[in-house]
Amino acid sequence: MNPTSDVGGVPAVFLDRDGTLIEDRGSLRSPAQVVFYEETVPSLRRLQKGFRLFIVTNQSGVGKGELTLEEARWVNAHVVERLREHGVDILAVYCCPHQRSDHCACIKPLPHFLLQAARDYRLDLGRSFVIGDHPHDVELARNAGATGIYLLTGHGRKHQTELSGNVIVTANIQAAADWILTGTGAVGIPLLSTKEVGRSNPM
Repeated sequence: MNPTSDVGGVPAVFLDRDGTLIEDRGSLRSPAQVVFYEETVPSLRRLQKGFRLFIVTNQSGVGKGELTLEEARWVNAHVVERLREHGVDILAVYCCPHQRSDHCACIKPLPHFLLQAARDYRLDLGRSFVIGDHPHDVELARNAGATGIYLLTGHGRKHQTELSGNVIVTANIQAAADWILTGTGAVGIPLLSTKEVGRSNPM
């Protein structure tokens, strides 16, 4: 158990942004470029009944000069507002704007943001989940003492061979929500061997 994880706290779901909630279209500079997956809103509505929801996103395009920090924040705010309009409450967005070569403390899979959220919102990371389409999302969960769920949307299929160990792999966020909500939220749940759960994403 991570020392910042509160066993009396509440569980959370930490969501990657691009390729998980919205289509991955590179470094987004404007809300006009945001396209939500059709499964996103209904899946998050179901999850928020038992979990606090957060977004954790690496936006290395800022460090590379592909967009500004203000543009990244503009897009993040738009995503949160659109979700709120549809009844989904994102408590916080944690955004790393650095390149990996910057060796910052906040880039995934380093657990900095999850540990910060656990302190700020009194979360039990041992009962929490990380959902994303990159192996770094799974590693982030491991590093924070949470459970990672790997999606095949976004760049998921491209990077699937880079996964190691026991990993929960689902077709999309809907299948991930199904997995979390079918009695798998307890501490110490057994992980599946690497395999796909749910039907293939038609998109």
